[in-house]
Amino acid sequence: MTPGNGFISIRNVAKSYGAFRAIENISMDIGKGEFFSLLGASGCGKTTLLRMLAGFEDVSGGEIWIDGQEMSAVPPFRRPVNMVFQNYAIFPHMNVADNVGYGLRKLKLPQARRREMVDEMLDLMRLAGYGGRKANELSGGQRQRVALARALILKPKVLLLDEPLGALDRQLREQMQVELRRLQRSIGITFVFVTHDQEEALTLSDRIAVMDGGDVLQVGSPADLYERPASRAVASFIGNMNFLRARVTDRANGCAHLDVEALGRLALPAGATSLATGSPAWVAIRPERFMLSETPPADGSPAVEASLELTTYLGERCRHIVRLAGHEARIAVSEPNARSYRPDPPDRAKPLWLTWSEDAVIVLEGDRT
Repeated sequence: MTPGNGFISIRNVAKSYGAFRAIENISMDIGKGEFFSLLGASGCGKTTLLRMLAGFEDVSGGEIWIDGQEMSAVPPFRRPVNMVFQNYAIFPHMNVADNVGYGLRKLKLPQARRREMVDEMLDLMRLAGYGGRKANELSGGQRQRVALARALILKPKVLLLDEPLGALDRQLREQMQVELRRLQRSIGITFVFVTHDQEEALTLSDRIAVMDGGDVLQVGSPADLYERPASRAVASFIGNMNFLRARVTDRANGCAHLDVEALGRLALPAGATSLATGSPAWVAIRPERFMLSETPPADGSPAVEASLELTTYLGERCRHIVRLAGHEARIAVSEPNARSYRPDPPDRAKPLWLTWSEDAVIVLEGDRT
């Protein structure tokens, strides 16, 4: 087997624990200097794959290449990678400077040079002046930066991060997301980041691999995965989505026609779906791509009558749940709260019109039940 085109090349990699198959024959490439995230729910295999990159788990099949070198015979301590864990694993009996410089001991560098490298890394991490502090004198964000500094001081080619922000509260986590992205761009090494948090993955990543059941469902940029999911599973996991059952009825005059639950007959550009006539489908539309109006659109845009069931105020947005006239189907609609927005929800006794644009519609393969 030969490496692919990536700085990290994963080729037909599988992992089994007895009869249990944790990783299913995964192949993908990760570019040099890329911030690449493995995203999925607990048990999807993302941490197992990360540990195989680190060498903490052996592969049951396939190969892992890093910078042109096959890794199967390379022990963890000789791989050009370092790893940051969720619990940071900072040595409590050492101060910050000793924690950061711990890995330099084996290099047998002069003490002055070690101290210089530690100071440079503390400056990079915005921890200048903290070298003498103990771990219990640091905040959660500062401890996380110490763990990052210790991992990066040996200048690995790849930094592996196993949910390193998971122990932080929401506000601090958002601050550290900005710091982590700034850091990665400033040093330019490859980051492979594991998370179950879709918003975190969208915020940080150049590309994301969505994983489920030990397999990779789709790899793409945040925009690709959000705007062009390849399956219902990906569309469900990335952001919020409305799903309606549909069927492709025919193709004519450059259009694909679909009968859609509650929305009626839609005519979409032929390229909107490759499904054959008669195929079941799902029509997926993001809540923010729907619009509510008290009058039907004057321009003939597609619209259906609806009634409001619930409005939830979310600060910068309101989330409405509407029921479509004559159907059991319920639709989530997300609207921004502009300064002129009325704080009271629309009158529930009045009919509303639900509208959408043609490019808001995503057609996905449907089940056959």
